[in-house]
Amino acid sequence: MRFLLTRLFLAMYYCPAHLSLHTLLSSCTATIEFNTKMASLNMVLSLFISVLVSSLMVSSASNFYNDFDITWGDGRAKILNNGQLLTLSLDQASGSGFQSRNEYLFAKIDMQLKLVPGNSAGTVTAYYLKSNGSTWDEIDFEFLGNLSGDPYILHTNVFSQGKGNREQQFYLWFDPTADFHTYTILWNPQRIIFSVDGTPIREFKNLESMGVPYPKNQPMRIYSSLWNADDWATRGGLVKTDWSKAPFTASYRNFNANACAWSNGVSSCGTSNSMTNSWLSEELDSTSQERLQWVRKNYMIYNYCTDANRFPQGFPPECNLS
Repeated sequence: MRFLLTRLFLAMYYCPAHLSLHTLLSSCTATIEFNTKMASLNMVLSLFISVLVSSLMVSSASNFYNDFDITWGDGRAKILNNGQLLTLSLDQASGSGFQSRNEYLFAKIDMQLKLVPGNSAGTVTAYYLKSNGSTWDEIDFEFLGNLSGDPYILHTNVFSQGKGNREQQFYLWFDPTADFHTYTILWNPQRIIFSVDGTPIREFKNLESMGVPYPKNQPMRIYSSLWNADDWATRGGLVKTDWSKAPFTASYRNFNANACAWSNGVSSCGTSNSMTNSWLSEELDSTSQERLQWVRKNYMIYNYCTDANRFPQGFPPECNLS
């Protein structure tokens, strides 16, 4: 019965309306079968193209050979697993680092990191965006190592026109050395949002109307490095790097960039689909705002906007809105 009703519906759809029911079911069979087969073929082709495009997007978004150059370290940085994994190492002679091939003017950047395990005191794993020149812009994630059993400190900062001094620091709610976790920088014309595993930890808004410089005119590259900073990184430099634990290694995977690539003064976003670039106007919804406040309440350990000793003449204007 269901089969007959289906054929009747298709006949009424594909064949002329003046025909009798018997003629519909007999004379239009070929038309029905042809159109049904074409519909099925189109569906299969659409599905195939969708899967193919998705697979190409995934492979191009996560291959370190395509997206990055190792810039220093004399062999201490390695790209492994056919471009799916990158490792940086540090020993007493040298650290190591890499940078993106592309420059970006606004981006949403994801990278999964697994940090140096064990006694990582004195080491810093940096992952950041930075432009060139003496009045550079910069957006920083820095992971400050610590003694075994003590938590990492996640250090963030925003520079605009060469001026920083906007440090906020956090503990993490998990062990960042046990597995990979996703660290995201969203940088669009309205705001910068730092996130960890999808949870926002910091928002820096564009407050140029209040005289606060905002990074919006200088394209930046992605940089990352693992280096020795035992003169300041752990307890203000009191705890030094234990070189008997070297080499220290940090690992990277699953890089993804929704970004406006900058080349010869032209942005790739000028001709891109607006739906693809929805991150360019992305902001925190009410749920994300609640999660941000949860992090600030439970895991923030330093905020320049509450350090009166650094600003005896008054806090920076953006602090009045924090």
